[in-house]
Amino acid sequence: MDRRTFLGTAAALPAFAGRQRILDTHTHFYDPSRAQGIPWPSKDNQTLYRTVLPPEFQKLTAPLGVEGTIVVEASPWLEDNQWILDLAQHHPIIRGFVGHLDPGRPDFAANLDRFRKHRLFLGIRIGGALLSKEVENPAFLADMKRLADAGLGLDVLGGPAPYADTARLSDRVPGLRIVLNHLPNDAPKDPSALLALRSRPNVYGKVSGVLRRVDGRVPLDAAFYQDSLDELWAAFGEDRLVYASNWPVSDLIAPYPQILGVVQSYFAAKGPAAAEKYFWKNGHAAYRVSA
Repeated sequence: MDRRTFLGTAAALPAFAGRQRILDTHTHFYDPSRAQGIPWPSKDNQTLYRTVLPPEFQKLTAPLGVEGTIVVEASPWLEDNQWILDLAQHHPIIRGFVGHLDPGRPDFAANLDRFRKHRLFLGIRIGGALLSKEVENPAFLADMKRLADAGLGLDVLGGPAPYADTARLSDRVPGLRIVLNHLPNDAPKDPSALLALRSRPNVYGKVSGVLRRVDGRVPLDAAFYQDSLDELWAAFGEDRLVYASNWPVSDLIAPYPQILGVVQSYFAAKGPAAAEKYFWKNGHAAYRVSA
C-alpha cells in the first residue's frame, strides 16, 4: 500500500476504528502512598510519580472502547506481584497480569508455583540484557521451560539487542510464547533482525512504542509512522501484533486518545478483520486471556 492509498483509506475510516473493542495489553498500576512506597517510578519523575490505579484508567479509556487491560509489573519487589493480584480482585478491568520474577535463580520455581495458582497470572517480564546474558544458561532455559509447561508466557523489554537472542530462545523452547515490548521504537535498525522472527509463530510484537518526539514536537499523523509500522506488519503479520499503550508512561509522549488514534488510523486501513485481531483477538491469543 502506497502513502496516497494509505492516507485516503485511513481518512475514510475513523468511525470504524472508534467502534473497535480493545484489550490494552500493557499498563502499570502503583501507589507511592503505600507504607513501603514504590521502587518505580522515581520521585524525580513529576509526571509518573503519583497514585495510578484502575479507576482512573477505566474512566479515561472506557469511552474509547477499552474493555480490559493486562498489567505488566515494573517493580522488582516480589510482593508487588501479590499487590497487583490483590488489586485485580476488586477491579475486573484487569484481565491479566505479567509479573516480575527472576529466572535462573534457585527460588524461581517456588515463586512461580506460588503465583501461577492465580488465574490472572499470565507470565513474567524480563529485560533484554538479562535475556542476552542468560540465553545459553541451562538454569535459565530450565525456568523458561517451566513457564512454557505451565502455559505461561514471557515478555521481553529492552532495545534492539535482544532480537537475535529472542529467536534463539524461541528455537530452544519452542512452546514458549514470547511478547516483545514497545515496538517499533525498540525495533532493531537492521530490518533483517526483525524479519527473522517471521518464522517463529510463538513470538508476538507489542505495538506500545509508536509515537516519538521529533524536533520538539510529536507528530500525530499516522502516515508519519507508516514505514515503521509496515516493518512490523511484514515481520509479524496480522495475527501476531497486539495493541498496548504503556500507560501511564505513555503520558510522557502524548495523551492516551492520541496514542490510540494513531494506531487506529493505521489498522483501520488494513480492514475490519485485521483491526479486530490487533485490538482484541491477538492479545487474547498471545496471553491466553479468556474473551
